[in-house]
Amino acid sequence: MKIVKIENLVKKFGNTAAVDKITLGIEEGEIYGLLGPNGAGKSTTINMICGLLSPNEGTIEILGKDIRKNKIFAKRNIGIVPQDIAIYEDLTAYENVNFFTGLYGFRGKELKTRVEKALEFVGLLDKAKSFPKRFSGGMKRRLNIACAIAHRPKVIIMDEPTVGIDPQSRNHILQSVKKLNEMGSTIIYTSHYMEEIEEICTRIGIVDHGKLIAEGTKDELKSSISDTNTIWVTVQSLNDFQLDELKEINGVIGAELDDNIVKISSSQDVNNLDKIILLFTGKNIHIKNVETKTPDLETVFLTLTGRKLRD
Repeated sequence: MKIVKIENLVKKFGNTAAVDKITLGIEEGEIYGLLGPNGAGKSTTINMICGLLSPNEGTIEILGKDIRKNKIFAKRNIGIVPQDIAIYEDLTAYENVNFFTGLYGFRGKELKTRVEKALEFVGLLDKAKSFPKRFSGGMKRRLNIACAIAHRPKVIIMDEPTVGIDPQSRNHILQSVKKLNEMGSTIIYTSHYMEEIEEICTRIGIVDHGKLIAEGTKDELKSSISDTNTIWVTVQSLNDFQLDELKEINGVIGAELDDNIVKISSSQDVNNLDKIILLFTGKNIHIKNVETKTPDLETVFLTLTGRKLRD
């Protein structure tokens, strides 16, 4: 079931299309990574999903219902962790979560239970009576998450939730995302950190200049730009070895010498590393190192957009 469905979404500011006919569907139970540089249209898309901006064209459905016709339903089923921390520093951690959860109509014992469980989930229950103005950046981010999840939404949107925090807090947040997903939440996750997207996302959409230019799993995106691996064999010396001999091995497409590294292009569909090594050793060539290079998301992004993610 597509828990989020977006069709031909357009948002213009003046004559500029910040979002240009984006169409995508997010299945229930996914961690969907939205990847793109600043100004690509990610935040504008998220703001429209949350109802903070109205599209010029197109539709957005949450659980099969158009959000413009079912605003209250949509808001009850969406939790948003914004890029800019949205908490009240003069309220305690408990009071912050209590306030935001109360906006959804919860009262009494039910409200108290939800607040405490959310604080416990992010590891801040022991700080319930503390004021966030004394918190580290990572603790504030975790409190922000508690405020977003206490009403137990079906869809949780996390917009750059690890910006400017220490590695330990960052790891805590990434583990929290995985746990929330295991507990049944569908996650939309944006980040400038390619390694985060690689680690946690089940499917990824790459946005650039307001358009969705590629979508798929990590492996699908990587294979979309190349169906070959590059095998680097570092040798002590080649003696009289001829590189053309490598092409006789099934799957090998080509080879070149770069100093003392033999760079071999080979089909991803053929497992021939053992035959390549055997050819070298059979010629009494001493192998110092072997590496298999496959495209990573950074390479995919650079290939598709012509720039690095943080450009």
